[in-house]
Amino acid sequence: MSSVPEGRDLLRDDFVEVPVIDSEIVFRGRVWDIRRDTFEYGGQNIARDFVDHTGAVAVLALDDDDNVLLIKQYRHPIGTRDWELPAGLLDIHGESPLIAAQRELAEETDLAAADWSLLTEFHNSPGGSNEAIRVYLARGLSSTPAFDRTDEEADMELRWVPLLEAVDAVLDRRIGNAIVCVAVLAAQALESRGWVGLGDADAPWPQHPKFRNLP
Repeated sequence: MSSVPEGRDLLRDDFVEVPVIDSEIVFRGRVWDIRRDTFEYGGQNIARDFVDHTGAVAVLALDDDDNVLLIKQYRHPIGTRDWELPAGLLDIHGESPLIAAQRELAEETDLAAADWSLLTEFHNSPGGSNEAIRVYLARGLSSTPAFDRTDEEADMELRWVPLLEAVDAVLDRRIGNAIVCVAVLAAQALESRGWVGLGDADAPWPQHPKFRNLP
C-alpha cells in the first residue's frame, strides 16, 4: 500500500537545465576547485561560486550479526577525530562508482564483500557544492591483504558497532558525520522493511551532475 495520498505526485527532485552564460575556475585547489558560473534563471543573470567536487562513494559494511564497521579519523577542518564510514573520492578517471567503493573498502579496512547493493545517495551541500555521494551496502565480508596507511589514515581506529547502537549515537547527537548519519538511518529503515528498496549496485546515477547524461 502506498503512503502517498491519491492524486498527489511522489516526492522527487527535478533536474533542471538552465543556460550557462559563463563558467570559470576562480581558485584551483589541491583537491577541489572553486568554480564561478553565470547562468540565466527567472529572467535574470545570476553568478554563483561553488566547490567543483569530484563526488564520493562510501560503504556501510554489515556483518552477519548486524554490526556495522565504523572508522575514526582526524579531520582537520573541524578539528575532530570523527566516526565515519569507509569512503573516498571519485578521483580516478574512468573508474566506476562501484569499483571505487570496493577499492576504498579494501584500502581502509582490509575487507572485500561478495554482496553489493545501493543503499542511498544524496547531495552534501547543494547550495555551495556539486558534491554527490553514493553509499553502498556491503555484505558477505572477507579479509584482504593489509594496506599501508599514511597521513590522517595512519592512526585510524576501526570498530564494529551494532547497527542500532550507531543509530542511537546519531539520534543522541554524539556523532555527526553526514554520511554516517544518513547511511545508518537509511539502513535501519530498509532493514525494518526486509531490505525492500535497496538499489542495484550498478544503477545509473543521474543525481551526480557529471553522470547525469550517461546511459
